[in-house]
Amino acid sequence: MNNYRPYSGITPAVKVLILLNVVMYFLTVFIEQRTDIRLSNILGLHLPQSEFWAPYQYITHLFMHGNFGHLFFNMFALFMFGRILESVWGTRRFVFYYFVTGLGAAALNSFAGWWEYHKMYEQFLAFQNTPQPELLAEFIRAHISHPASWVWELIDNWTSQPDSIQYIRAGEELFQRVITETVNIPTIGASGAIFGILLAFGMLFPNTELYLMFLPIPVKAKYFVVGYGVIEFFLGIQNSVGDNVAHFAHLGGMLFGFFLIRYWNKNRKKFY
Repeated sequence: MNNYRPYSGITPAVKVLILLNVVMYFLTVFIEQRTDIRLSNILGLHLPQSEFWAPYQYITHLFMHGNFGHLFFNMFALFMFGRILESVWGTRRFVFYYFVTGLGAAALNSFAGWWEYHKMYEQFLAFQNTPQPELLAEFIRAHISHPASWVWELIDNWTSQPDSIQYIRAGEELFQRVITETVNIPTIGASGAIFGILLAFGMLFPNTELYLMFLPIPVKAKYFVVGYGVIEFFLGIQNSVGDNVAHFAHLGGMLFGFFLIRYWNKNRKKFY
C-alpha cells in the first residue's frame, strides 16, 4: 500500500478526476453557448439504438455534467470519500475501481434503457395493429411530462374522426417521434462511479457516522448506503414521467463495486 495519510489532503487520482470534470463542465458550457456544437450530445452516453451512439461514450460520459449542482455534489462526494479510499487502496487500485464501477453503471443503465425501448416499440406495434387515439393519449401520458398543446389538439381531433387516415398517420408519426427522442437522450455524469465509491466507503467503514443535512442525527455509513440503494431501486422501478435521473446507473455502480470488492476480499481478511 502506498504511503498515503488517510483523511489528510486531496489524493493524486481524486485531484486529477475533479480537475478533469470541472474543466470539461466549463468547456462544455463555453462551447455550447457560443457554437452549435452540443458536446453533451457527442460525449454523453446513448443507447446503441440511437443514431448518436459511439463506443467512446462509455468513458466520456463520466466527465460530463448537466448543471453546476450536478457537478458540485458529485465532486464533493468524490473529494470526501474518494480520497479516503485512495489513501487506503493506493492510486492504481482506486482508479481501476472508479472506472470499473463507472462502466458497470453505464452497462446496467444501457440495459434498462434497452428494456424501456423494447417496451415502447412493442406498444408502437400494438398501436399499428389497432390505431386508436386513446392508445396514443395513454402513451403520451406515460412518456412525456408536459406535452405541447398541439399534441392534445391532434388527439382530440382524431377522437372526433376516428377513421381518418390522416390522423392515423399523424398518430404513428408522433409515436415514432417520441420513441426516437427518448432514445436520443444522453446519459451524463460521474454519478455511477460516485455511487460505487459510496458503496466502498460503507463496506470499509460501516460504522462511521455520517452527518446529513436533512437529518438531525448521525447515520452509520452502512445504513446510509443500504438506504440510498433501496431508494434508488424503487425510484428506478417506478420510472416516473419527467424523472431524468439515471437511477439504474447509480445501482450499477454500487452493484459492480460490491462484486469487485467481494472478489478482492475473497481470500483475505482485509481487501486493502
